[in-house]
Amino acid sequence: MDFTFSIGWLIGGLLIAAAGGAIVFFHRQISENLASGVSSYEKVKLFGVITIVVGLLVAMNLHTLILGLLVHLITGK
Repeated sequence: MDFTFSIGWLIGGLLIAAAGGAIVFFHRQISENLASGVSSYEKVKLFGVITIVVGLLVAMNLHTLILGLLVHLITGK
């Protein structure tokens, strides 16, 4: 697998990272309205941080390399 730069993946990854940033920024409101309140503040913030990391991986187009490596490790091909 080769690394190739793509403007589409860059824009998509930045949008995903921005959505994760919004989740982290508004984690209290999201938790109170959609989750069980105070007990899930940290869970919602964790999901936001994970979304930011995934968005940055997609923006750098590294998700294909990571997924290819996982498939190679699982299948052995």
